[in-house]
Amino acid sequence: MIRMIRAVASLKVTLVGIIMLAVGAALSYDNRIDSTAWVIVVPLAFLSVNLLAAIFTNPRINKQPGLLVFHISLLGMVILSAIGRLTYLDAHVEIVQTQPFDRHSMMEEYKGPFHAGSLEKVHFIQGPYTVDYEPGMQRGLTFSEVFVPDAQGNSVSKIIGDDRPLILEGYRFYTTFNKGFTVLLTWIPDQGAPETGTVNLPSYPLFDYKQDNSWTPSGGEKIKFWLQLQTGIDPEAKWRLDGRNVSAVLVVTQDKQRVELNPGDTLAVKGGQLRYEKLLTWMGYKIFYNPTIKWLFFVSMLSVLGMSWHYWKKMASKPWPDGVKDPEIKSDKSNMQGKTV
Repeated sequence: MIRMIRAVASLKVTLVGIIMLAVGAALSYDNRIDSTAWVIVVPLAFLSVNLLAAIFTNPRINKQPGLLVFHISLLGMVILSAIGRLTYLDAHVEIVQTQPFDRHSMMEEYKGPFHAGSLEKVHFIQGPYTVDYEPGMQRGLTFSEVFVPDAQGNSVSKIIGDDRPLILEGYRFYTTFNKGFTVLLTWIPDQGAPETGTVNLPSYPLFDYKQDNSWTPSGGEKIKFWLQLQTGIDPEAKWRLDGRNVSAVLVVTQDKQRVELNPGDTLAVKGGQLRYEKLLTWMGYKIFYNPTIKWLFFVSMLSVLGMSWHYWKKMASKPWPDGVKDPEIKSDKSNMQGKTV
């Protein structure tokens, strides 16, 4: 039995596990649709067994407290990484100003087979945002305001950004470069009740030359439109994108008809009337969930302490070089030379 455990603890087995992990990482990198979490989890489990066997059978590990703490922490990190891969969630979502987060509108959603978060408990409303740009259109800080309900039901304002996430129920919401403008439209059909909705325009200023889209209202025909924006954009100077300081004209085309609409204007088209209510903005968020992050941090710090303990004991067990251990005594002896007692 001991011989079998020692065989499992072999460095050759470790090398096989590392190769398996490298292959799994290559399969899963930027190709998450065609691969599963198991291509990472299986190699991590393999390495966990290998490391556990080494801890039990190798006296150079289990007889030295510092190394033992380090390897147990390393084992914890491997296990936590596997658990994180099984339970993670990674997704993107676009949220329109004044509208609440809707988990059903998430895009590019990837999650582990055992993900069991409480996304249905996440509630907040998107507010306005600003984005600073340096000369040359280098994107700087993003300040996105969201309104989160507190325990009393009141809305609390929070400012988040690329490096300042909104954390709710363990989910982290980070702003991204993907953001733009939205037009709020009302369709008044010749027969039936009016309906109001939003249509997002392409990301701005990435596609500042292509702010167009189309909409097919219920009972109507397809309506094409594009947005003439006045944002004050200046590629050669510092500039701030702020939807509250932007004016826009909505250019609507249907068949051969071309009409410019300002907010509040109404246009008669086939099947009813289209009213351009106002201009809003939308923000794209990256959503990340991994319940093991805090534990990974704790265990990694424990591994550092274990290795530091090991090397401190190793250095302390060796005698200091002559003249270093007691420098004050040596200095006193040198001062006494030539003196008569």
